[in-house]
Amino acid sequence: MKEFNDLCREFEEMDVESYNEILGELSARIIPALQYITAESEQIFARFLMGAVVSDGKLSEEEYAFMEPALRRFFGTGIDYDYCKALVKENKTMSKELKSDVDYMVDFLGLLSDDLKNDIITTCLMVCAIDGKVSLKEKRWIKQLIKE
Repeated sequence: MKEFNDLCREFEEMDVESYNEILGELSARIIPALQYITAESEQIFARFLMGAVVSDGKLSEEEYAFMEPALRRFFGTGIDYDYCKALVKENKTMSKELKSDVDYMVDFLGLLSDDLKNDIITTCLMVCAIDGKVSLKEKRWIKQLIKE
């Protein structure tokens, strides 16, 4: 438990340059590995990232900035921070779907190598820490992914 909290703190305090470098390296390993496993690699990786973003039921500006390119690609230019923040706050169904999605995610992680599983979980943890704080709800969500 102490190691997990130390890792959370490390990501919370990480400078932007290091954060972007590590996240880029992780993504460069994850996407090709998932493409080798399934044709739905981008959608599956997006499920993990969206789960990390909304796991606490809130959307910070930093989290939105991280997801903005994907949101614009999928939904066009009419999606702004205020709209997404209100959507996350009001959409209780999303939280319920996210909880049931965790079972799928854990099952999927069980099919992967330990290295790839660790890369995905680390990426999710980094996304949770993007706003400088990993909340208790985010920690609980990550811990669900870690359990086998």
